[in-house]
Amino acid sequence: MKPQPRFTLAATTLDAPNPHELAQFYQGMLGWPVRKEEPGWVEIAAPDGSAGLSFQTEPLFTRPQWPSTRSEQQMMMHLDIEVDDLSAAVEHALALGATVADCQPQADVRVLFDPAGHPFYLFARTDPSA
Repeated sequence: MKPQPRFTLAATTLDAPNPHELAQFYQGMLGWPVRKEEPGWVEIAAPDGSAGLSFQTEPLFTRPQWPSTRSEQQMMMHLDIEVDDLSAAVEHALALGATVADCQPQADVRVLFDPAGHPFYLFARTDPSA
């Protein structure tokens, strides 16, 4: 039996009408530097070199609908971002251009939309052993 090849998640890629603007939003929120930038493509990553976020141009991009409906583009994924102060993190994200979703299904999580409309969740870990 052949040994399994090594797999390493390098990045999660988000489509956007303007990947450079969306990368700037996440840079401002996460504080990550640009790893690579070219026309239609930007990669940002944590300074420790772990998996990052990439952004690519999608000219036919349609903002996802969250919560989902049968007749609109559904959310295919979302980012979970841990923060140390939930209310301060929401204020910071809003100042960068995020918007708060109308639907907030959990008291200890905030659902927001980035400037392109991708949903992301902010949460503060309440169980330090988790």
